Amino acid sequence: MNDETLTHRLILPRDANHHGTLYAGGLLALALEAAYATAFRAAGDAANLVLKRVLDLRCYEPVAIGRVIEIRGVEVYRARAMVVVGLFGTPLPGRPTPWMDGLMQFVQVDEDGRPEPIESEPHHEAPDLSAPWALLRDRSKKLLAIRS
Repeated sequence: MNDETLTHRLILPRDANHHGTLYAGGLLALALEAAYATAFRAAGDAANLVLKRVLDLRCYEPVAIGRVIEIRGVEVYRARAMVVVGLFGTPLPGRPTPWMDGLMQFVQVDEDGRPEPIESEPHHEAPDLSAPWALLRDRSKKLLAIRS
C-alpha cells in the first residue's frame, strides 16, 4: 500500500455556486491544497515545490453544501526534479465511484526558482501501485507526453 495523504473538508456556502454545489474554483483550490500536501510529503521536509501544471482535473459528482469530502493523494510518478500527484475523491455516501480525480505536476526549485533534484527517494516503485493509482499513473504518462 502506498502512503496516502488524506484531506477532509466541509463544503460551505462560500464554496458553492448558484446550484448550491461545489463550484469549479472551489474544486481547484481544494485539489491544489490536497496535491501540494501529498507532493510535500513525497519530496520530504526539505521540499521547495511549485506547481508546474494541472495535468487533469475531473469532477464526476456534484457536492452539496454541508457535505464533508475526502480527497486521497499519492505520488504516481517522479522524475529528477518533479513529482506528479494523483488525487482520488472518495465516493460520496451511496455512490460507487469517485466524486473527482486529478493529476498535478510539481517541480522542486532552488532559491532562484530554477529546477533542482528532489533529494528524497520515492516511497514505492511505480509497478507497486494499485487501483486507482495505477490508472492515474498511466493517465499522467500520456498527458506528460502530450504536454511536454
